[in-house]
Amino acid sequence: MSRTRTAILAAMALVAGTAGAAVAAIPPDVGVAAIPCTVDYKVQNQWDSGFTAAVTVTNNSAAKSSWAVKWSYAGNQKVTSGWNAKLSQSGTAVTAANESYNGTLGTGSSVSFGFNGTYSGTNALPTAFTLDGVTCNVDDGGGGPGPTDPPGPGTKVDNPYAGAKVYVNPEWKAKATAETGGSRIANQPTGVWLDRIAAINGVNGGMGLRAHLDAALAQKGSGELVVQLVIYNLPGRDCAALASNGELGPTEIDRYKTQYIDPIAAILADSKYAGLRIVTTVEIDSLPNLVTNVSPRVTATANCDTMKANGNYVKGVGYALNKLGDAPNVYNYVDAGHHGWLGWDDNFAPSAALFKEAATAEGATVADVHGFIVNTANYSALKESHFTINDSVGGASVRTSKWIDWNRYVDEQSYAQAMRTQLVSIGFPSGIGMLIDTSRNGWGGTARPTGPGATTNVDTYVNGGRYDRRIHLGNWCNQSGAGLGERPQASPATGIDAYVWMKPPGESDGSSTAIPNDEGKGFDRMCDPTYTGNPRNNNNMSGALANAPLSGHWFSAQFQELMRNAYPAL
Repeated sequence: MSRTRTAILAAMALVAGTAGAAVAAIPPDVGVAAIPCTVDYKVQNQWDSGFTAAVTVTNNSAAKSSWAVKWSYAGNQKVTSGWNAKLSQSGTAVTAANESYNGTLGTGSSVSFGFNGTYSGTNALPTAFTLDGVTCNVDDGGGGPGPTDPPGPGTKVDNPYAGAKVYVNPEWKAKATAETGGSRIANQPTGVWLDRIAAINGVNGGMGLRAHLDAALAQKGSGELVVQLVIYNLPGRDCAALASNGELGPTEIDRYKTQYIDPIAAILADSKYAGLRIVTTVEIDSLPNLVTNVSPRVTATANCDTMKANGNYVKGVGYALNKLGDAPNVYNYVDAGHHGWLGWDDNFAPSAALFKEAATAEGATVADVHGFIVNTANYSALKESHFTINDSVGGASVRTSKWIDWNRYVDEQSYAQAMRTQLVSIGFPSGIGMLIDTSRNGWGGTARPTGPGATTNVDTYVNGGRYDRRIHLGNWCNQSGAGLGERPQASPATGIDAYVWMKPPGESDGSSTAIPNDEGKGFDRMCDPTYTGNPRNNNNMSGALANAPLSGHWFSAQFQELMRNAYPAL
């Protein structure tokens, strides 16, 4: 069964200080069929006698053409003005009804509204809500935990990373520890990549999925622990980059389902692992290719045209979300590219629409998606401090610079937050969160700018101030000068569930020369430091390091460079 996401916080949540926020508690999620609707009520701002609140309603029942949400206050709160809903109040009872433009509320869809209010004494949170007379946030089958019960094992929580440790892969830890200075980061959590069928049971004597989950149970102790898995084996995988091609041909969708996804799903459903929070990052670098690297784009490849035509990327992602989402302790995050790929107007909204198409294919629903991940295995800077998209030099917008090239975003955090807003606007649950892979986007060391560039023109201004020192945003393979980024951490910014190291630092993106192998991995010239480029990087040099091994194999020289250029510094 698909499971919807709800904001699960303590029932006695209080406002912390005059500028704090409070969220009305709702019980742990027990399935779409069990909870007909959810209401997330947040006090966004509060002062001596007033407050601002935001309310998001998610409908898990039949689609509606109009709606009305009701609640009652325990204190003397009064609604004074609102937006995106018609608000009325009689005594302590409040009704919020749709406006003419937002009456449609489909199954699994959300709508948000807000208001200003007054109060005296304590601004107590409402504890019960109805949508068209049906009680929300409560299991209509009567079997769910009560509003004040803490989430039990396997119960969905709002942010799986909050209050939890994250699994440290013993195999990566051993490689990091063996490097000079590597012990400084060897205990950082990284993703476990299931990049072929054989990886499920372990390759060349290495740990398989069950071995990792067993090791995670040992690390867990009495607290909560997240295990990060990368689901990465689509048919015709990575149609625009030969270095990360996979073992399955373009038409082998049935093999993907039965020999790859089904065995993974069976293992994750084992009750032995019900106490783990399992985060899956689903099929990186797949869906965005169907937007940017297909005809009639100049960046099109025949392989990407094939995958768009046969639909197997969409089918594969949908199938994975549906099957993996059946386990109540699994949190699916879909890959959403990065700002240097999808940040342009003609890529941004079409990509979000494609993500929804995949999330509603092969039996999946948007409720199977807990969030999205950006910058996976990429190098885009987390936050550029020395320029913004609104800056201009000599009357020219920085968007006209060669580096930004009319992009709407200059860094990953702003892109992730904007993509989240876009996804919610087209029907994904309002509670979805974003992950940002910060494993290799620190860009520290002596080349890190300390202030804006010269204001001679937009190019000197942007190039002199940007942290990201790549030759071009389209460069992605073993980038010279890169450094470790922000360490993994939960809830670092609005809408961001966590900074993660999904790509294990030190694992190559691809070989710098052709290397025969039985892993289905080709030779991509973007990994060749002598390559002069293609339309996807505007015919610039690749910026790749020399002497690199196959993708996923250990690259000691890169690991040392990442530590040397870490920001924050080690």
